[in-house]
Amino acid sequence: MREIVLINITGKDKSGLTAQLTETLAGYNVTILDIGQAVIHEFLSLGILIEIPDEHRSASILKDLLFAAHKLGITAQFTPIEENRYEEWVAQQGKERRIITMLGRKINAAQICRLAQSIADNGLNIEVITRLSGRVSLLNPETSPKACIQMSVSGRLADPDGFRARLLSISEQTGVDISFHVDNLYSQNRRLVVFDMDSTLVQAEVINLLAERAGAGAEVARITEEAMNGKLDFKESLTRRVAHLKGLPETVLAEVAEGLRLTDGAERVVATLKGLGYKLGIISGGFDYFGRYFQQKLGLDYVFANQLEVADGSLSGRLKGDIIDGPKKAEILKTIAMVENISLEQTIAVGDGANDLPMLHTAGLGVAFHAKPIVRANADRSISSVGLDGLLYLMGISEREIRQA
Repeated sequence: MREIVLINITGKDKSGLTAQLTETLAGYNVTILDIGQAVIHEFLSLGILIEIPDEHRSASILKDLLFAAHKLGITAQFTPIEENRYEEWVAQQGKERRIITMLGRKINAAQICRLAQSIADNGLNIEVITRLSGRVSLLNPETSPKACIQMSVSGRLADPDGFRARLLSISEQTGVDISFHVDNLYSQNRRLVVFDMDSTLVQAEVINLLAERAGAGAEVARITEEAMNGKLDFKESLTRRVAHLKGLPETVLAEVAEGLRLTDGAERVVATLKGLGYKLGIISGGFDYFGRYFQQKLGLDYVFANQLEVADGSLSGRLKGDIIDGPKKAEILKTIAMVENISLEQTIAVGDGANDLPMLHTAGLGVAFHAKPIVRANADRSISSVGLDGLLYLMGISEREIRQA
C-alpha cells in the first residue's frame, strides 16, 4: 500500500525556506505529487503532497521534516491520504473550470460571503483565490483606488443563466462588479480588443452634443436614450437624429472633438494593452470623424463608424454608406478577426448600449461597461463600479503586469 501524505507548512515567510524543506524530502527520494504556495502579509501557507518510496517509512521522514520546520520557526502538519481517495481526486482532473472576478473600489467580507455562498449553492468549488489589484495603503488609499480578486472554481454548472442572474443581483445590491467565464486556452490568449466609442471610450453621446449645437438637444437626447435602452430600432433612430443636424457647419465637428473627454481609465487600458501587443479598435454606431480623431490620439489599429454627409461646408442631415448598427458591429468584429487570423474566442468587445449586444455576444469576452439595464442583464461580464481600466483585471492581468507593460 502506497504511503501518501499531505504536508501543510505555515509561518513567517523567509528566503530559502522551500529549498531547505525540500532538501529534507530529497534525502528520502520522495515523489512530489502536488505543491502549492501562497504568501499574505509575509505569512506563508505551503502545501506539499508526497508519495513515500517503499524502502522508507513515513515516521522517519516526518520526524526529520518536523525538526527542519522547528529550526526555521514554522509549523508543519501532516495528513495521511488513502490511495483510493487520491485516485478519486486525480479522476476529477478535466472538470469544467470557471474564472470569477470580483471588482470594485473596495471589497468587503459581506460581498465575498454572498459570492462564495452562491458558488457553493450552485455545486461549484473554489480552488484558487488570487488578488489581482495592488496592495492598499491605509495612509494613502488613493494610490490603489481599485480592489480585485479572481477565483478559479471547478464543477459542473447546471444553470448558467440562473447563476448569472444571481451574481447580477449580488452586484446590484452590494455595489461590486462580478463576472465569470469558462477557463480555457483562449481565455489566456486574447489578441484583439474593440471598444464602442460613445459613453464607453469617451464620456458623452457625441450626437447629443452635436444636436445641442443645432438647437435640437432635448429631442435627440430623448431618442438616443430610448435607442440605447433597446426601445427603438437603431437604424431608424439614427436616421431621425442625424436629420436634426442638417445645416450644422462642418467646423463644429472639430470644436466638439476637442472638447470630448476620454472615459476614466481609457488611456491606461489602451497603453497597457498596446504594450502587451494587443490589436485595438473602435467599432461604433457614432461618427467616423470622431473615431479617427481618437484613433490618432490613442494610436488604435482600427476604426469603423458611420459617416456624416457634408455638402457646401455643412452637414446635410444624412449619412453616407451603410449604417453601422448592432448586427453590423458583430460582422465587423468577425472581419477584423479574420484579417488578424485569430479566432473569435481571442477577441474582446466592450460597449454600453443595446446596439452593442450582438458584438458582445460574438466576442470571446463581451463586457458591458457602465451599461444600460438591458445590456447588463444580457452580458456575462460588466464593469459599473470602476473606470475602463477595470477591463484589465477582468482579463486576468495583475497590477504588477500592468505596471510592467
